[in-house]
Amino acid sequence: MYSKSNFSIKQWAEEDRPREKLLHKGKSVLTDAELIAILLGSGSRDMSAVELARHILSSYDNDLNKIGKLGITDLIKFKGIGEAKAISIIAALELGRRRQITTIKERPQVKSSEAAYLCLSGSMSDLDHEVFKILLLNRNNRVIKIDTISKGGVSGTVVDAKILFKKALDNLASSIILAHNHPSGNLKPSRQDITITNKLIEAGKILDISVLDHLIISEKGYYSFKDEGLI
Repeated sequence: MYSKSNFSIKQWAEEDRPREKLLHKGKSVLTDAELIAILLGSGSRDMSAVELARHILSSYDNDLNKIGKLGITDLIKFKGIGEAKAISIIAALELGRRRQITTIKERPQVKSSEAAYLCLSGSMSDLDHEVFKILLLNRNNRVIKIDTISKGGVSGTVVDAKILFKKALDNLASSIILAHNHPSGNLKPSRQDITITNKLIEAGKILDISVLDHLIISEKGYYSFKDEGLI
């Protein structure tokens, strides 16, 4: 008795083929491997496209965030992946990341740390260096824009309060949410994180711009100073 892995995708039952499955059942029923297999189009001599996709996923703990950080040289190490297929995978994952960012154009109302995280995670969670950003809000807590204050290395970035509040004043923001990422994945705030947060809160009081929260973001999730009682 032969299993599916002994045949090419074209020899599978039609309802098991990723393209046909998407066509007849919709995109939501496909697994991550099946979606990647559609991008690949074909596998290698030894693996079908779905098996190759599963192999790639398993090599990175089935974590799409990790795969989203890969470059062409990382992907072409897999047998059956050439430059064209690698580019297709990278482009698709980048579109997914940008889709998260474009939700900001709808000016969502931020009423919780989770809402703030959803606004920021698409542009911060998978970076390999630290950045410090601010979420600018109007009187109704609707997003005006997201501004980058500084970029740094793997272990830190410098925050200039004058630059930060100038951006808030230029955009007539009533309040702001601070955010920076930890490429290491550690969500615990450092002593420096707490010190700069308190400094910016006090500066905001003078300018009548409330600092509502400070988020530390990583691919593992986020830490909210407000939720943890530090603001």
